[in-house]
Amino acid sequence: MKRRQLLKGAAAAGLFPFVPAMGSSSARDHFVADDPVKITRVKAIPTCPHGLELLVVKVETDQPGLVGYGCATFRQRAHAVVSAIDDYLDDFCKGKDARNIEDIWQTAYVSSYWRNGPVLNNALSGLDQALWDIKGKMAGMPVYQLLGGKNRFAVDCYAHANGSSPEEVAENVLKFMERGFRHVRIQLGGYGATHLAKEPDFKTAGFGMPDDNYMDQQLYLKMVPKLFETVRKRCGEEVELLHDIHERVQPLDAIRMIEQLEPYRPFFIEDPLSPENIGYFPMLREHTTVPIAMGELYNSPHEWLEPISKRWFDFIRIHISQIGGISPAMKVARLAEWFNVRTAWHGPGDVSPVGHAANAHIDLAVWNFGIQESVNFSDTLLEIFPGSPYVENGYMYVNDAPGLGVDVNEELALKYPYPDKNNYNWTQLRKKDGTAIRP
Repeated sequence: MKRRQLLKGAAAAGLFPFVPAMGSSSARDHFVADDPVKITRVKAIPTCPHGLELLVVKVETDQPGLVGYGCATFRQRAHAVVSAIDDYLDDFCKGKDARNIEDIWQTAYVSSYWRNGPVLNNALSGLDQALWDIKGKMAGMPVYQLLGGKNRFAVDCYAHANGSSPEEVAENVLKFMERGFRHVRIQLGGYGATHLAKEPDFKTAGFGMPDDNYMDQQLYLKMVPKLFETVRKRCGEEVELLHDIHERVQPLDAIRMIEQLEPYRPFFIEDPLSPENIGYFPMLREHTTVPIAMGELYNSPHEWLEPISKRWFDFIRIHISQIGGISPAMKVARLAEWFNVRTAWHGPGDVSPVGHAANAHIDLAVWNFGIQESVNFSDTLLEIFPGSPYVENGYMYVNDAPGLGVDVNEELALKYPYPDKNNYNWTQLRKKDGTAIRP
């Protein structure tokens, strides 16, 4: 209800002045014409209201009030993406026709010569999503209509249930079930159950940094089957259970553990292997029928073409801004459809509401949708991003305003500036002897 009130208030306040009703003749007459819609500026809008660096790209045009927003969030290199947008893409895009999304994407993609890196891909994503937002506003339609229309009434989501013990996780799963969720990801504490590990030897030896994290990989491997057993007994067969290994154990250990989970019928196990260990996928396929989701760390088509075509996993779970936006994500989804691989786009808290909206518009349009990571926006984020998607009864909904449907209160966004330095702590994980664990 809060979200709906904010959306109505935003409309009443004129925050969507360029959003006519779908199919409006005035919209068609004003925007769809032979004359180009020229890009006049591409700029970064960084904001960090909850300690998570979020980045939105704004594309301005020579048509009064016609602007677009796209997500370029990459918090591990947040300042670098801002520079890529303001110092490079702005100059590159000025004067180009905003209607020509594919041409702009392709030329921007090769403009740096070296490509498929996460910094430039995220900058490109912000540009691409903003151009789709503009295209929808020009057409007077939500983006999902431009992508082919709805295949479903809403986007089915999974929630995250954590806990310090299997019993606590089970109780949290029941709470999500009461809220209407049919899919729940279960994790024993943080990734790798790091809270179970004892003080490691590398800390005593003074190796690494004082705030580095650590995990006991063997203890984690023993506890996950117990976690599934406990949750299944407590919560029954009605709920679908997911789990994220997050690539934190050796490939053979991951394969062995996944085999042990078969009696509990996981909906999928996420990221069992790091991109560096892709060669183990045929072995994984031979040893288990548990569905696998993969791709959170992928940046390049070279990383997903062979696995999809050989059906090495069941869900493609790429982070849309990491591969360059809606345009390449739709190509991935279309490719995956022919190999019975479903989508499960990455949708964590460090994606802006604009990015979550982009995920959801694709989810509504592609036939081979699988599941979407749920999100819950704070009141502050809803005020910064009027029109954000929302979740009810386990389903995500987008509003039907033309474009992606999300506006940005720039004045409020800038009240939450980026910190001077990035926080790398969550990526710094070690074994007992101090060896770094990926990712």
